Amino acid sequence: MKSKTILLSWRALPLIASAALILAGCNNQDAEPTAQREKELESVHAELEQAKTSAAAQESELTRLRKDNQELLRLRNEVRQLREDKKQLASQTAAAQNVRVAAQQQEQQLRQLQAENQQYRTVFQQEQQVAMRNACINYLRQFDGAKQQWALENRKSADAIPNEQDIARYLKGNVLPTCPAGGTYTLNAVSTNPTCSIPGHALPR
Repeated sequence: MKSKTILLSWRALPLIASAALILAGCNNQDAEPTAQREKELESVHAELEQAKTSAAAQESELTRLRKDNQELLRLRNEVRQLREDKKQLASQTAAAQNVRVAAQQQEQQLRQLQAENQQYRTVFQQEQQVAMRNACINYLRQFDGAKQQWALENRKSADAIPNEQDIARYLKGNVLPTCPAGGTYTLNAVSTNPTCSIPGHALPR
């Protein structure tokens, strides 16, 4: 509105001055024909109307430009927001990718640990079985030695079969140890090696 007022003032100023001069001339020159003054007044009015029309057109153009400028600002804001959203989405995508990679690495490490644990467990079980078998075989040797000593001291034949009480006193603690693997012992005759019910737990022949 301020721009419109300034524009109208600058355009109307020469016209107003012309009108003032004409009116002054009319007052000073009474002899000038009335028709001529009216013609000049009409010309001044026409120019004033033209100036008003031009000012209105310019104001309309300014209004349109303001709207276009506002629309441009809105579009710029939308573009900036879209760029920020895109940047944020890219960041989130990268973070999600990193999480997936980390999860895959952890899963791979977990599988590797599970495989190693299974391998260690298998080795441990094998070593444990070997240790129990060796311990059992050692007990069988003790049983056989106790049988031989029992037979010698008591003048028993090779076919004689002792019981646990007979040979217990020849063993440490006066008691027969048990198989670490849960096997059952059979003392057998003096001439026969004692045995265990677990396969592989046996004295060499």
